[in-house]
Amino acid sequence: MAVEQYRQIIQQLILERAQRPFPIQEIEKQAIIDTERDHYLLLHTGWRENRRTHGCSLHIDIKDGKIWIQHDGTEVGIATQLVELGVPKDDIVLGFHSPYMRQFTEFATC
Repeated sequence: MAVEQYRQIIQQLILERAQRPFPIQEIEKQAIIDTERDHYLLLHTGWRENRRTHGCSLHIDIKDGKIWIQHDGTEVGIATQLVELGVPKDDIVLGFHSPYMRQFTEFATC
């Protein structure tokens, strides 16, 4: 697959997640899509009662033609969804695993 297809697939997945309702109305989801630098994030920000919350649910980059999953805080693994959408496993890097541990996954090492 071409990098442009990867961009479209990632954007679709991020935007779909951003539109899903969050159980707490005071928490906003933000889709951050930078196709020029190939950085894609899903953030959440807001308040849980009187406590501030801010964090990243999903962080994906495209580097050297491969999809790097830097953080995956989703219930259903984003790597699984990428494979279901036709992305070959050898084009997906689980960046949240150490370089040593990646050799034991079924995905690319770098």
